[in-house]
Amino acid sequence: MTRFSAAVSDSSDDEHDVHMVQDFKKSPVRSPPKLPGGHNAEAGSDEDIGVDQESDEETSEEDSSSDMQEDDLVPTRSSLARNHVLTADSDDETEDGSENTSSCSASSSESDANGSAQRENVSVIPWARQVGVDAQKMHVMQTSLFRIPEEAVAIKAMNHATRPHFKLPLTVRRKHSRDSIGDGLRMDSQERASFAHDIELPAYRPSRKYARVEISASAVAGCEDGLVDAGLAFGRSFRVGWGPGGTLVHLGRLCAPSSQIDTSANCSVITKTTVPLFAGSHKEANVRLSRLLQHHLSKTPIVKDESGIPFADPSTELDFSSFVSLYPSSDHSDEQSLFRLGRALFDNIDLHLASEITVDVRNRISAVRRKAALSDWLQEAVGHLVDADLKKNASGDSAACIYSLLTGNQIEKACEAAMDNGYIKLATLISQASGDFEFREDLTEQIQLWREQRIDLHIGESTRKIYALLAGILDVVEGSKASSLEQCPDVDPIKGLDWKRTFGLHLWFSEPMDAPISQVFESYNRSRQESPFRVSPPLPSYLDPSSEPFPFNIPIPSPSDALFSLIRLHADPACSLSQALSPLSFGPSPGDYSLSWHLYIILSRCMRIRDFADRADPGRRREAMDDDSEQDQHEGHSPSADLLASSYAHQLEQLGMLQEAVFVLLHIEGSAGREKAIKDLLHRSAEKLDEWMCSGILGSLKIPMAWVNEARAVYAIYEGKAFEAYQLYLNAGLYQQAHDLAVAELAPEAVIRQDLDLLISLFERIANQTIDGWHTRGKVYMDYAHAMTRIPELHASLTESAVPDAVEDQELDNFTRTVPRLINILPDLLSNPSDPRHKVALAEMISGLTAVLDIVKPLALSQSQIKLIAIDEATKLRHIQTTFFEKYMRSIQAS
Repeated sequence: MTRFSAAVSDSSDDEHDVHMVQDFKKSPVRSPPKLPGGHNAEAGSDEDIGVDQESDEETSEEDSSSDMQEDDLVPTRSSLARNHVLTADSDDETEDGSENTSSCSASSSESDANGSAQRENVSVIPWARQVGVDAQKMHVMQTSLFRIPEEAVAIKAMNHATRPHFKLPLTVRRKHSRDSIGDGLRMDSQERASFAHDIELPAYRPSRKYARVEISASAVAGCEDGLVDAGLAFGRSFRVGWGPGGTLVHLGRLCAPSSQIDTSANCSVITKTTVPLFAGSHKEANVRLSRLLQHHLSKTPIVKDESGIPFADPSTELDFSSFVSLYPSSDHSDEQSLFRLGRALFDNIDLHLASEITVDVRNRISAVRRKAALSDWLQEAVGHLVDADLKKNASGDSAACIYSLLTGNQIEKACEAAMDNGYIKLATLISQASGDFEFREDLTEQIQLWREQRIDLHIGESTRKIYALLAGILDVVEGSKASSLEQCPDVDPIKGLDWKRTFGLHLWFSEPMDAPISQVFESYNRSRQESPFRVSPPLPSYLDPSSEPFPFNIPIPSPSDALFSLIRLHADPACSLSQALSPLSFGPSPGDYSLSWHLYIILSRCMRIRDFADRADPGRRREAMDDDSEQDQHEGHSPSADLLASSYAHQLEQLGMLQEAVFVLLHIEGSAGREKAIKDLLHRSAEKLDEWMCSGILGSLKIPMAWVNEARAVYAIYEGKAFEAYQLYLNAGLYQQAHDLAVAELAPEAVIRQDLDLLISLFERIANQTIDGWHTRGKVYMDYAHAMTRIPELHASLTESAVPDAVEDQELDNFTRTVPRLINILPDLLSNPSDPRHKVALAEMISGLTAVLDIVKPLALSQSQIKLIAIDEATKLRHIQTTFFEKYMRSIQAS
């Protein structure tokens, strides 16, 4: 039935609604014209289209039989409301049980269809003309009262806010699909009647435009040694690779991702680059690291772990003090300063206390002694900076010199300088530096009084800094504020100081004398975070603006100084070695792990103070205990520790320090990883394994001889010395490798030379060992040599003797059955087509076995139906003649 829509009304009358609906059913209503917006039937569903067709048929039938009066054209407000309710429930059932069968789009489509039908049928008189109403007036009334298309679309959008559905062409299966990769040919989902009916698969097409060509069918096969064209030689397999000693083989030029380069990587030039892992020269690094590692080795016994693999177990004697003894007292390098700071913070302190002293008293005395040791180290570390400031102010302000001496905690020299320049009262105050709380309060009140009375305007800046330090003030000291002529500038006591002296001022002047090191560290760290532009950050010495440039890019934010990291380790119990042992904290090279590794060994493996964060079960601090009971305790594994040792060993390998690199790798905790790392190092450096080098590796480091022989065997194969490599493999106990080498390289040459004794000796030593593929490889050669020597002997013995020996006859009969099987195995044994020795050896072995078998039993091969391949024509012709002659003689005997 035809549906109508109307505007919403506030009033309703049910009876009048019913009559109005009936009147509308009796009279046809002309659909409004199609809107420009295009609300047509295409936006509706298939079900709506079917309903529209039925509605069109009912409307056409009612056009001829229905009639309507002019008064019926004006519907009441209640009828308008009722029609609107019916339209709102377009997809659901109405309250009276009737079912709506069209939507907004369907209504519009119905109207268009009716209008089209009326325009096509010229015999149908328009309804407005029949009742005598102007068509234009009728259209205005319809639009103002019903607004069927526009209102239906609005209600549709309000009640069914669904996403638009787009239908792709059948040839497109996804966005950016390409037929070259097979996306356009993806199989559609299909239905089948039952599981008994199979779905026919589409024709196969390759999923890639370019397919990989096998090396046998490639046009560049056999041209891998074309050194003139590197692209041709390495085009199928080349990638950036590391070589021995930090050698990097690559195309193009090494650069950062954001760098602009003027050369292309698409070239035939291969570059071999040695990546720099040290900031200085290799000679200086060699001398420095040799001294450290020799001392480390003298304190580290080499033992075997549970798996029988050598392992370096450092003793508790390896502490910071032992490393400090390696440097002369006149040495002021960063390296010696690092070990001296470690001695002050972590080494044991002999308190010389009686045994009845309580633990609290011991801890208190130990903290005071530790802080005093840190103060002594810091005073020595900044001494050269104080001397440099004194040279700058040699003829300048005397108060500035006194201030410079105070920044280095040189109290005695500062007092002398004050008295020499007539500052007697100031010298008295300086002698009380780091005094009690009352002393600091008095000086603070004095500074406040100067500011209030505007006296600070007449006091020098250096003098005000001195009073601020003595009062424990490290913040900015405000000057008195007045007119521009009497205004005093503010004074910053730590302006221009490096982080060491700034930390020292917190240690010597700001914090109380009895404050622990952790409190001093927290005070400096807090001020650094609160005033990052005023307090100097703890940057390494190589980041000083006056230092020489270096060829490494330093990341942002800049790393902390290693000295500051050591202080943090002591002050912050939550700090792990992972946060303190960054290579950039020790030097400008991001690949220099030398000092990081040495500090890890001391702090973690020897003193048991701190460890990496990834260790599963950190070890406890080792006291003086029995080695048998405590040193064998199980500890968790740390991947960071193994990575650190491997990185340091890689540096030593680049310097050519092979023994030292092996010693560092002995500290890897996992047995399997330690064995593999050392073997790989020996393989890469096999050419350096001379007698002197092997004596150190085998003697001091207790590396098994088998590992060295294996590395030397690999290098012998590289040089083409197959027999030497075979002997080294046997000496190393690697019988599988010796067997494979003998089968592939040595045995074919022995067959070609017809040296059967050598062939037997190659496999006799490994015949009793467990070898993979022994019966189809090595044993075949031994069976061949045995057959070639034994069959002629048995045949001659049986021919010469009048009475054949049954044992020999049985043995010969066994040979006639095993030789055909042996001939059948040989093509699989010598199957390398690129080695001409395999082809010649295969022909030699088949020809020899065929010849000796033809003498004893010519029909053995023909009865076994084995095809003779890779033999010369003379042997094949002789075999045919012998076979036919034997058949002919048997036929004569049978007749």
